[in-house]
Amino acid sequence: MASLPARLVLFILFVISFCGTEKPRQRGLRQRDAEYVERCTGRDTDKQNCTRHSTDAQSTRVNVYSECLQGPSGIPGREGNPGVNGIPGTPGIPGRDGLKGEKGECMREIFEEPWRSNYKQCAWNSLNYGIDLGKIAECTFTKLRSDSALRVLFSGSLRLKCKTACCQRWYFTFNGAECTGPLPIESIIYLDQGSPEFNSTINIHRTSSVEGMCEGIHAGLVDVAIWVGTCADYPRGDASTGWNSVSRIIIEELPK
Repeated sequence: MASLPARLVLFILFVISFCGTEKPRQRGLRQRDAEYVERCTGRDTDKQNCTRHSTDAQSTRVNVYSECLQGPSGIPGREGNPGVNGIPGTPGIPGRDGLKGEKGECMREIFEEPWRSNYKQCAWNSLNYGIDLGKIAECTFTKLRSDSALRVLFSGSLRLKCKTACCQRWYFTFNGAECTGPLPIESIIYLDQGSPEFNSTINIHRTSSVEGMCEGIHAGLVDVAIWVGTCADYPRGDASTGWNSVSRIIIEELPK
């Protein structure tokens, strides 16, 4: 193994050889600078060449000491594909009860049944009813609804005779009372000049009718009757109803 003085001598020789040696590229740069100084201060008076040489030298020097320069920005890339949906979150806490609302109106839905016909007919053959005051005939009818109306009709022969002026009235009643919705249902016969005697030849029987519509009658059984009576402020005569023919009462319930 070498002694300490020998090691020291080898180290000194290594340092001197390293310091005395330079990189070939740096040596070339110093040589170019020397040539530039000689041309620009000596015989070469071309300023343009000197300037260009100086620029080239500086550019070369920059490249030596700055090996990497930042290039221009690249073209932006296209947008990526949408990501997958995330995991659903946990349900939130239920909210508190809202304020109490105002009281609503009470609504009642009414389902009406379809209308069905309801009518009745009572008939008599040869009533030959010769009274001047009172009920002639009646017919009982079942009324289904209270908000409906009744249409009534009497058809039969009527007669009136008298010595002086007289008037007779035929009219309907419902459960014993005349109609008030809106007015009574009636028909009259008036004679201005009577025959000299009741048994005179003037004795005409004609088929006539008493007809009308009455409202305001409640549902249920209704006694419908035809009556004969006097007219206001006139004397009565000799009345006859239903002589030698068919008489009838027709009752029909109608919607309003």
